[in-house]
Amino acid sequence: MNAYISAATNAPRSPAAVWPGPWVAWSLKAWCLGGWCLGLPCGCLAPGAAHAAEAKRAALVLQWQPQAQFAGFYVAQAKGFYLEAGLDMVLIPGGQDVVPSKLLAEGRAQFATMFLATGIERRAENRPAGQNVVHLAQLVQRSALMLITRAGSGITDPKDLDGKRVSLWDNEFQLQPRALFQRLGIQPKIIPQSSTLGLFLRGGVDAASGMWYNEYHTLLASGLDRKDLRVFFYRDLDLNFPEDGIYTLDKTLKADPGLCRAVVDASLRGWEYAFAHPEEALDIVLAQMRASHVPVNRAHQRFMLERMRDVMLPQKPGDPPLGTLARADYELMVRNLAHLKLIKNAPPFESFSRGGALPPSPTMLGGSK
Repeated sequence: MNAYISAATNAPRSPAAVWPGPWVAWSLKAWCLGGWCLGLPCGCLAPGAAHAAEAKRAALVLQWQPQAQFAGFYVAQAKGFYLEAGLDMVLIPGGQDVVPSKLLAEGRAQFATMFLATGIERRAENRPAGQNVVHLAQLVQRSALMLITRAGSGITDPKDLDGKRVSLWDNEFQLQPRALFQRLGIQPKIIPQSSTLGLFLRGGVDAASGMWYNEYHTLLASGLDRKDLRVFFYRDLDLNFPEDGIYTLDKTLKADPGLCRAVVDASLRGWEYAFAHPEEALDIVLAQMRASHVPVNRAHQRFMLERMRDVMLPQKPGDPPLGTLARADYELMVRNLAHLKLIKNAPPFESFSRGGALPPSPTMLGGSK
């Protein structure tokens, strides 16, 4: 059973502790956020949190289960940043059966994290007025997606993957590989990749997909050394597709731009605090993982948080600041999606990235208290 966090208590709670009556199963169908109602019974607020009743209620759905990939959001909740911004925020954990864009469209969440490619694809769909996805803030600026091979495989260049067995995940995780293979004119044998790297470890494939902050470290933890592996970052192959960002629907933005600003500012503040206080942030993330019955490994989560810092924060002069989507990155993404015939028409940058140019939170990195 997944746990969720509400700003009303500013701490993890299980759904059974909130919803009236017996709890049968964790089901997103139970949410009624489309009417801005969380279904919370009267008097369920914790002592000292009565002021949360006056805060604006909203829900943000994440792409996956609790882990350091989302540390900033959990820190913002645990430290009361959402509440200070006037928000009674519910964080909905993701999973294999949770599609953030679907929850947005159905009104079960007002905000969601998605890859940039996913956000553009959803925006390019022909949707009713008010249902268009809009981008509010860009978090992951540099793609963490990579292809992983063994150093002794003889694969020293992506071109060497021609005819080799390469495992890929579904959906947006196939965009960069497909663009790369098409550009190089090669035809690897594509094998569906599961949630583990067991097939790669057993020699069932010559190359596997991985995220720098997750699967790569999992291989190192399995006993492999860095020198045993050769990796190809898509971002180093002129295929830097920015990943996690914060999204909403245009009707939500039009109805309450202040709400959207508050969500972005509090979330960015949470990320700044997480990077400035990594061990405290890990304590918060691990507590949420335990509450959600997700296996906990502090060393792995520490590696993940460090890598999130690497892919989110500016590395050199001219890099976009935290929260900002660069026009050049958007246009690169649009060109590749169009070339792969995944979209026909892309919205102008200005109508898509409605909050991506927001200035950083007033709290300076390293100075969050």
